[in-house]
Amino acid sequence: MKKIKIFITFILFIVSILVHFGYSIFSCFFTSIFFPINESIWEHMKIIYTSIIIASIIEYFIYVNSSIIINNFLLSIPLISIIGIMLYLIIYSIIDIFIPHNLIVAIVLLYIIFIICEIISYYILKFKKIRYEKVLGIVLIIISYIIFTYLTYYPLNNKLFFINYIYIFI
Repeated sequence: MKKIKIFITFILFIVSILVHFGYSIFSCFFTSIFFPINESIWEHMKIIYTSIIIASIIEYFIYVNSSIIINNFLLSIPLISIIGIMLYLIIYSIIDIFIPHNLIVAIVLLYIIFIICEIISYYILKFKKIRYEKVLGIVLIIISYIIFTYLTYYPLNNKLFFINYIYIFI
């Protein structure tokens, strides 16, 4: 399972790039639910969430074709996504005080968050089976995307929802 998690971490890196540009390529209401529609910090949290879901689909097919026993798979997806978003926002907010809007720092932090999420996911999958984990997982995913959609079209008056156009590279 550890080798699969390392592989999925690399898949997350690739998928996150595709997710970042998803709305630019396919602009419509449906894609605005899953892909960031602007350069605000909040919209970029969709990169974490959607990338983890896409990579988890790939991961699921790997497990189905192996003899590895996993538990709590569907529940792990929204849990690690939400944890990843919270960690990213906390760490990014602290770093942003000292190095405002640094693109390289933002990307490196994203990849570190993906690694942390996969480590947490590993332990959730090894944990004993949780009752109703499939239902809880699906409900959390649906609720999360309802929140993403609402805040995409009705953003709060908060720094997280402002569009960042200027990035300092060094």
